[in-house]
Amino acid sequence: MKLKKKGNSTDVYRWFSQGLRMTQVDMKTDGIAKSSATLSKMSSCVRRVCRHAMRQYENKAGQRLGGEMEFVVIDESNFHHKRKYARGRISSTWRRKKWVFGMLGVKEKHRRPILRLVKKRSRHHLIPLVVKHVRPGTLMLSDEWRAYRGALTNLGYRHFTVNNSRWFVDPVSGAHTQHLERAWLTYKSIIWRLRGNRTAKLLKEHLAVIEWTYWLGNKHKEGLLVRLLKDIRHQFPC
Repeated sequence: MKLKKKGNSTDVYRWFSQGLRMTQVDMKTDGIAKSSATLSKMSSCVRRVCRHAMRQYENKAGQRLGGEMEFVVIDESNFHHKRKYARGRISSTWRRKKWVFGMLGVKEKHRRPILRLVKKRSRHHLIPLVVKHVRPGTLMLSDEWRAYRGALTNLGYRHFTVNNSRWFVDPVSGAHTQHLERAWLTYKSIIWRLRGNRTAKLLKEHLAVIEWTYWLGNKHKEGLLVRLLKDIRHQFPC
């Protein structure tokens, strides 16, 4: 689907860059689009723009967290699909839990998430993602999930853990994962409200939009909307 900068398309971009807070009823009432199908196509296209922009950023600059001034919190969370009123069919590929592995860079008030859909929470699936996206020597915080045990320290990371079954903050080291626990609530509320976890492909697109917001959108000096229009122009040159 090719985006055009005519009519009310800019309103769609503004709506999208503001977090999709408006409902489809509001959008149709305001004359931005005449049908839900049109809005769905527009939203899908913009999501693909954000995902493409993140891929370009990763290929060019490398999507890396950590270092001297930024610590990283890691955790896994289940993003299973919730059927409305427990009705409707559900794909056989989504009967099991769907785990998203999160790596959250924290530097003062700034947050940078990296979110990856993984098949399992095993060491084989999680540790390579850490190595790819987190700089060696970084201070890392996690719970005591066995996949991390010993592996991160052996790879040169400064790894501290908290036993969440006993306390939220480790009384000795002060380690906690609350930065990412709070972030999970925000990410899930966005995705569940938009039913963005119905398929693996759709979930990946929504996760990419969240990353785009923190890595590119929020950092643009003129705001999310201008950054979004810039990425659209790059992907769909006139």
